[in-house]
Amino acid sequence: MPARIVTRRSPIHGNGVFAAADIPAGARLIQYKGRLLTHAQSDELYGGETDSGHTFLFSLNDDYVIDANRQGNGARWINHSCAPNCEAVLDEDPGGDPRRDRVFIESIRDIRQGEELTYNYGIVLDVPHTQAMKRIWACRCGAPQCSGTLLQPKRRRA
Repeated sequence: MPARIVTRRSPIHGNGVFAAADIPAGARLIQYKGRLLTHAQSDELYGGETDSGHTFLFSLNDDYVIDANRQGNGARWINHSCAPNCEAVLDEDPGGDPRRDRVFIESIRDIRQGEELTYNYGIVLDVPHTQAMKRIWACRCGAPQCSGTLLQPKRRRA
């Protein structure tokens, strides 16, 4: 893990990633790494589970998913927040090969030493967002504008 960030227990959830030094806005902090799977392979391995409330899967593009359960790095410990200080940025392959696309976590504001790194997971599920599902995907970020769930509003169909 880069020297600017460290992993330790988080007050938000389980493990977290924290700034080991002050970090300026716009800094590229870490690549989200893991085994590259097709969406079909991911569904086969994990059964398309939506009721666990826990995942290290990151949708890379229309073709692939990054599975940080396998060959993942410290980026998988960055927690969700409704008021994040980082964002996930897609770096598309200049040659157009979706297998070579990558995701990086970048700061969107200045982050103080000791502050936990967070980004909005942007989880959109095709299943109904019932109260039970919202409890399973509960947000514990503690932000004043916390939505109470990691689930994002469903996208409207065109």
